Amino acid sequence: MAESDNSKDLICVLWSGADILRSKMDANEYKDYLLGIVFYKYLSDSFLIKVYDLIYDEKPESLKTALDAYKKALEDENAEELKDQIKDECHYVIEPEMTYTCFADAARNNSFNREQLQKAFHNIEQSDPLFADLFTDIDLYSNRLGTGDRKQSDTISNLIKEIDRADLLNSDAEILGNAYEYLIGQFASETGKKAGEFYTPQAVSKILTRIAIDGQETKRGLSVYDPCMGSGSLLLNAKKYASKTNYIKYYGQELNTSTYNLARMNMFLHGIAPENQILRNGDTLDGDWPTGEETDFNMVLMNPPYSAKWSAAAGFLQDERFSDYGVLAPKSKADYAFLLHGLYHLKCNGTMAIVLPHGVLFRGAAEGKIREKLLRSGNIYAVIGLPANLFYNTSIPTCIVVLKKHRDGRDVLFIDASKKFEKGKKQNQMTDAHMDAVIHLYRKRETVEKEAYLADFEDIEKNDFNLNIPRYVDNFEKEEEIDLNALLDDMKQTDRELGQVQDEFAALLKNLTSSDENIMVSLNRYIGMIEG
Repeated sequence: MAESDNSKDLICVLWSGADILRSKMDANEYKDYLLGIVFYKYLSDSFLIKVYDLIYDEKPESLKTALDAYKKALEDENAEELKDQIKDECHYVIEPEMTYTCFADAARNNSFNREQLQKAFHNIEQSDPLFADLFTDIDLYSNRLGTGDRKQSDTISNLIKEIDRADLLNSDAEILGNAYEYLIGQFASETGKKAGEFYTPQAVSKILTRIAIDGQETKRGLSVYDPCMGSGSLLLNAKKYASKTNYIKYYGQELNTSTYNLARMNMFLHGIAPENQILRNGDTLDGDWPTGEETDFNMVLMNPPYSAKWSAAAGFLQDERFSDYGVLAPKSKADYAFLLHGLYHLKCNGTMAIVLPHGVLFRGAAEGKIREKLLRSGNIYAVIGLPANLFYNTSIPTCIVVLKKHRDGRDVLFIDASKKFEKGKKQNQMTDAHMDAVIHLYRKRETVEKEAYLADFEDIEKNDFNLNIPRYVDNFEKEEEIDLNALLDDMKQTDRELGQVQDEFAALLKNLTSSDENIMVSLNRYIGMIEG
């Protein structure tokens, strides 16, 4: 994350906005209010800056200046032309009284009206399919905001005032995007188990992305696809490692509607042009998507829900994603269904990286048959074991499976990165050095003692297509040999010291007296036991 003062200031403001809501509801609920209102401010501020630029061909000194210029321009005879022009560029139009700047003024003057904000949300949603139903998770009339109309309105009003301190006029998309990512990460930490629905820890995201983009960093028109995109953070990582970022096409699908909305906002806040984001709210396994012109991609990145249930209906055996394998992933574990979906959408020269539980490496029955077919076809390129307790929603160790299509070899690189972490309070952390070490082993693609093993197909066949990492990478640390003579000398010395202490203790006990005859009998008996 950018460490500039501007970025830190922005994070402080946004986080203090969270404080207003924290006592009223849990993080999984208040994240929708906070991130939604931040996003509306972003749309409003961007709109006013664009209007001012169209009128004067320069950046405004303040949002108030821009708003005044906009009001004045609307009185002009060319007002409709200006509105059409800005609609073409922004995909939406905000009336002056609906701008965030106006809402913030009203909040400061105690004249804020929730109905106006609700109407403003509705107007944005109606302006373009890009924004359809984007604010549905923000219930401005919820009892969680307070009891009664006045308290509820005050809560939103206070939040609007607080968020207005965020200087988006002088923050570029990267700073705002990073601040948003930071907030999502903090919400994941507070939310705990539910975080898995929308967040992949940055270390895992970075490793997945660096692997999938390897050798494609300079490609113009790079396409990246995440069929379980959550808040979109994993997709957006491609920007960090590609050189022609303006031409990246982002394809993503998400089942949870709230999380899908979060991903759409996240894309805009990172400055992704509308034509470069193709996102869908839907069930990845239930029906294939995308099925239009663009159906395969340079990079496929996935962190699907682990061992999720799915229908595994017989009809899926005719589905092109699964038909080559003769069997389906079991009903109780959809891991291979997600993997095969992703592989189906991978370009011939692309790379796919998916995070899954270790069970996919060795479980038998249908999963064993699918794994064998993938190995015989040379699709599995590498298997990387990650440290345990990296994720907010599970402490189980996971692995990254790297896949390719139509390559010459059938060898598999195994990397054991299970010990590459720093222990944290709640979660373990992988540092940049740990990540770099994994990528170095991946690129080197050769056997390194206790860290990596390049297995040829015969090795794997001998192991009955079991890919359990310890079968290939021996990370057993031999314990130091014990010097028996030194140990015996230590024991002898310890016995001497113990005898000395016992003698001193017995001497102290002999100084004790009591008029009670029974106590003295017990005391002398105890002294006798010590003296042996």
